[in-house]
Amino acid sequence: MHDQQQEQQPQQRGDQQTQSSDGDPQETRQEAARAVRPLEGFTVGVTAARRAEELGTLLERRGAQVMHAPALRIVPLPDDTELLAATRDLIEDAPDVVIATTAIGFRGWVEAAEGWGLGEELLGRLAGVELLARGPKVRGAIRAAGLTEKWSPASESMAEVLDRLLEEGVSGRRVAIQLHGELLPGFVEALRADGAEVVGVPVYRWMPPEDIAPVDRLLDAVIGRGVDAVTFTSAPAAASLLRRAEERGIKEEVLAALRQDVLSVCVGPVTALPLQALDLPTLQPERFRLGPLVQVLCRELPGRVLSLPVAGRRIEIRGHAVVVDGELRPVPPAGMALLRALARRPGWVVARADLLRALPGAGRDEHAVETAMARLRVALGAPKLIQTVVKRGYRLSLDPHADTGKYDGA
Repeated sequence: MHDQQQEQQPQQRGDQQTQSSDGDPQETRQEAARAVRPLEGFTVGVTAARRAEELGTLLERRGAQVMHAPALRIVPLPDDTELLAATRDLIEDAPDVVIATTAIGFRGWVEAAEGWGLGEELLGRLAGVELLARGPKVRGAIRAAGLTEKWSPASESMAEVLDRLLEEGVSGRRVAIQLHGELLPGFVEALRADGAEVVGVPVYRWMPPEDIAPVDRLLDAVIGRGVDAVTFTSAPAAASLLRRAEERGIKEEVLAALRQDVLSVCVGPVTALPLQALDLPTLQPERFRLGPLVQVLCRELPGRVLSLPVAGRRIEIRGHAVVVDGELRPVPPAGMALLRALARRPGWVVARADLLRALPGAGRDEHAVETAMARLRVALGAPKLIQTVVKRGYRLSLDPHADTGKYDGA
């Protein structure tokens, strides 16, 4: 009898645990919520040419849908006559200071010089000058080449490099800067104003992409709010994207989207300069790396979503999906357009005519609204979230005790 009771107790506890897990909707919703990755339901544009695959992988691991649109292409180093000319010039006329700004750029410069038969001469010249490294990665590349840097800023900031040079005094000195795309805005001007001769070493020179179609698709998506954020890892890429928008006559529309609805995230402050010059809001990580850039997106995009209590459920409206009680539900573009129109004033009736205007590419037939609404309800998996108001339109079934005031005009 005692053994039978012992056998029954574990079974009873197991039954109770099953009932608790299966019977508690809140616990089930919490488990589902933990499964939603931070960038699921969002679309992110990537303008990078170099390391685009790495950035795209980081974003996709966190759930993002990635739209690749390289805004530039890199001139292959062995074919770059400008870099060859700059290298020969520095070998023949030694600089006083050389500033290495990126590890991959410095390595590429040395490798290109070796390919031209100038490797030993270049390293010999660099060994006899004041060599400054912008950060630890560049420092590692310098040492791997058998050289030793004189100084490197703890902040990895070019501003700190500039302060040091100006404090030392650069009047009459020849300063070479290993560039990564273009001259650093403000940096070169400050050195020249203080009397320095500045020589740019154009490692990885940028040119427009051979295939402009992906850039055009990204610009169209920005205007249509089909992307939630655009990432920039170089100032030339940002400038190139805006230049293409101007060529197509859609620059003002693109700027309006980037000011209001589409997040611009830059890897650092120098990258952000072309955007900030047009009064566009930008975000940058504290550390100028791809990982921290992705972390900014993981924090900012979910923090911008509209969360509403509707028909006893909690919904979060993301870029191309809705989280319903912690479960991600992909929604077609037409359905998202309708849902956003309803969510601007949650609980209020929106007329079919107004919803028709919200549909992308819709004509004059209000039947399109009914069709898109039916698909939206199926996608949400909870038809009662949206209520049909006969002869008037549709409304979100906002919970009666919800504070609707804070959602007005959302």
